[in-house]
Amino acid sequence: MKIGIHCRSIVNRNYTGIGRYTWNLFQHLAKIDSENRYLLYVPRALFHLRRRTPKVNAKNFFVKVDHFKAGVEKTLGKIDVYHSPSPDDISVNGAKMVVTVHDLIYKTFPQGHTDTACAETDRKIAFSVKNARKIICCSQNTIADLKKYFSVEEGKIELIYQGIDHQMFYQLSPSEKPRAKALLRLKGIQDPFILFVGTIEPRKNLKNLLVAFSKLKDQGLFKGKLVAAGMKGWLSEDIANIIKKYQLETEVLFPGFVTDEELRALYNEAEVFVFPSFYEGFGFPIIEAFSCGAPVVTSQISSCPEVAQDAAALVDPYNPDDLYAKIVRVLNDRVYREELSQKGFKRAQDFNFEKTARETLKIYQSLKQ
Repeated sequence: MKIGIHCRSIVNRNYTGIGRYTWNLFQHLAKIDSENRYLLYVPRALFHLRRRTPKVNAKNFFVKVDHFKAGVEKTLGKIDVYHSPSPDDISVNGAKMVVTVHDLIYKTFPQGHTDTACAETDRKIAFSVKNARKIICCSQNTIADLKKYFSVEEGKIELIYQGIDHQMFYQLSPSEKPRAKALLRLKGIQDPFILFVGTIEPRKNLKNLLVAFSKLKDQGLFKGKLVAAGMKGWLSEDIANIIKKYQLETEVLFPGFVTDEELRALYNEAEVFVFPSFYEGFGFPIIEAFSCGAPVVTSQISSCPEVAQDAAALVDPYNPDDLYAKIVRVLNDRVYREELSQKGFKRAQDFNFEKTARETLKIYQSLKQ
């Protein structure tokens, strides 16, 4: 078979979640499948030097760069299967379409998107639901949302959990610890600290974490800082008002974008990783933290409990007092802390991209006839 994969999400140098998914998917497909022919569609203007062209070390993988906006069909030619790693309104004549739907955030948190963006996403998902032979969802939560908002044919949806890069996110050895600490010091971060990772926007719920953290400081239960790693999103100015209200100006650190190596160091050195998101399609940071041995406190709603199971302390993200209580227990109860760390590390092993790639390949092969 000839299989086309749309790779627009990996032309930028800093990958989003969809970019990580796409890159890891075809890299692992290259390791397990030498029979099918893969054509990677890359839209990249001729003189757009800030964008990059992916590389894959396999004889049956071919990168097809579209310099002049010719489109998928003209660039790839005749293919048997077309996989869009995110919802799109593109179809290729004669090709059976596979689409990955990661989440329906725009439905649950529409206030974080413009009306135009919501309408465009709605149109693309509706097109995908109608035209795709198979729809891959990365959680049961996303499947439930998709069925809630769209009429999907029975048997069209497949659950395939995503993986993480275990060569990037792992527990550091004693010899690696000094470099990790040095990297963090360059960012102005020293032990001890509580860690939050995510875009600074209302959906990620940094607001209630700040309220809980303020109570920790007022009670004298934690001497360190709160590190909030992530880029600023919409309505992030509200966070500044909360920090001022609770006089946390010197207690919260915002390192902004961090590299994978810095993120690995943060997970490894954190006293506890807190991820109180109101909604996640999957929740990569939970698994990344698990893989690095960090004890995790996360939400009991959306996909977070599905991903974490019993390996994290689950909280009501709308209740700062519950957040406070669970963080205090992790900080003060060493036995519980170690139990979470061990369970989390074991749970992380369930998520790897080779498994994701093998299950995706089965879907491609099921469309052969």
